Amino acid sequence: MAHFTPENFQDSLLGMLLGRTEQLKNRILDKHLEPQGVTAQQFKVLIMIARFGAEAPADLCRMLSLDSGSMTRMLDRLEQKDLLARTRSEVDRRQIRLVLTEGGKALSDLLPQIGAQAMNEMVGVLDDSELAMLEKILTKILVASADPITLARIAER
Repeated sequence: MAHFTPENFQDSLLGMLLGRTEQLKNRILDKHLEPQGVTAQQFKVLIMIARFGAEAPADLCRMLSLDSGSMTRMLDRLEQKDLLARTRSEVDRRQIRLVLTEGGKALSDLLPQIGAQAMNEMVGVLDDSELAMLEKILTKILVASADPITLARIAER
């Protein structure tokens, strides 16, 4: 269903609102993660490895929509912080496999606590029905686009 035309597109705030909401979420997460010494973007990498089975840098690039250069720098920082290690695949020595260190596992285990605090701060202005509707709408959009992470989360339920 086409909701937008060239004539009415500039009257809509939807694209800006979605982008600004993502930026707000990252700022809130950054604040909650500061004591752990990582950024929201770095934490997302750890979560993708711990919770979604990302094993290769290319997996993370696809999941997080990052280019390989940015991902390499991110992985370098996480390795310097002793949160992950790069190892060679036993099957194909040309392939790099990512594994969390004990520190990386411990930090990724904080997701429920940090996530709950951050999301409460972000969506605390919504009542229960508004929050449920927001989640339903966003899920519908992502399922329609065959987003693999959303589909995996739905399959887990």
